[in-house]
Amino acid sequence: MAKSNVQRLAMLAMMIALDVVLSPLFRIEGMAPMSSVMNVLAAVIMGPLYATLMAVICAIIRMGLMGIPPLALTGAVFGAFLAGWGFRLARHNWGAAIGEIIGTGLIGSLVSFPVMVWFTGSTQALYWFVYTPRFFGGSISGSLIGLVVLYQLDRLGMTKKLQRLFQGAISHANVAD
Repeated sequence: MAKSNVQRLAMLAMMIALDVVLSPLFRIEGMAPMSSVMNVLAAVIMGPLYATLMAVICAIIRMGLMGIPPLALTGAVFGAFLAGWGFRLARHNWGAAIGEIIGTGLIGSLVSFPVMVWFTGSTQALYWFVYTPRFFGGSISGSLIGLVVLYQLDRLGMTKKLQRLFQGAISHANVAD
């Protein structure tokens, strides 16, 4: 039992490290597609709880070390949580991608407006939908990349092995035992 807890924490730490390192490297101004990639991967492999925990920790690290505004938190957390639930409900990788797009692209972008008004203290030049196109762009492109990575992991038989570690293995029709 203790061995699996250590393995879970090691996987969570690895996913956090990948997200923190890759997000600024593959960033487009106003978009963070690598965060969406990692959210989709974490949702499928680790489930909604660990995916959300990963997103929160990564956002805090990026805000603290890289000076990213609170958009890192509002954008990623809803996407990670809904990606995890989307995968659970749909029992397919597409569910995670759709959850990520709705969570980050729609909910995260709309929640970002009042957060940034509070953070900057100004409503000037900020509109309710100012973040929506960028968040949708990043979440759609990141989710598609995440689906490609998951396809490769499925093809190699790695997804089920990783899911078993988190006791959330969901069988895929395209993955052999």
